[in-house]
Amino acid sequence: MLTGELVKATITNLDTEESVEVMFNPTEYAFTKSNNWQVPKKKGANVPPLEFNGGNPTDLKVTLMFDTYESGEDVRKKYTNAIWDLAMVNPAKKDPKTKKGQPPRCEFRWGTMWSFKAVVASVSAKFSLFLPDGTPVRATLDVTFKQVEDEGLYPKQNPTSGGVPGHRSHTLKEGETLDWIAAQEYGNANYWRYIAEVNHIDNPFKVEPGTVIQLPPLP
Repeated sequence: MLTGELVKATITNLDTEESVEVMFNPTEYAFTKSNNWQVPKKKGANVPPLEFNGGNPTDLKVTLMFDTYESGEDVRKKYTNAIWDLAMVNPAKKDPKTKKGQPPRCEFRWGTMWSFKAVVASVSAKFSLFLPDGTPVRATLDVTFKQVEDEGLYPKQNPTSGGVPGHRSHTLKEGETLDWIAAQEYGNANYWRYIAEVNHIDNPFKVEPGTVIQLPPLP
């Protein structure tokens, strides 16, 4: 028999660290993974040997429902706009190479068992209940998240695969350094190299304030 308080899933914008709590946990979700296999031209063979050309990111598809009928609040302002914004370009977060903005990264997390770091590949919203003045108070969102980080760098997606809890993120503030963060998070400043490695930081002395640093559990 399961006991304890029901844990709500959350979706966090990793640019702003703002989270939206899912009103009703999904009844199901689906992962899709595909690989690229090339079929070489080979004469005289019924089944030529396939050549592996790398994997594609995993997709997570989930349906979410939100209802604000009792409070009378606009369900868009209360919940769905924050998720919709994850598919929109963030002009404040520009790529240093291209100087172009891009939608933010996000994290879908359900309790301590698993999380999925991704970008929103697609989102569709259906509104099905309205107040007399037209304010929508019920919405269903179909969201597809596309993986942006190998699962080896954060807890496993599969709830039965024994993922390690404790994945955190931190927005770098003026004057903070990786060794200081390592000392605060892991109790040892020497783990700054681990932080640099999992965040793909080549020069730890040139990390700009406002950068979101991922802090997964130690291997």
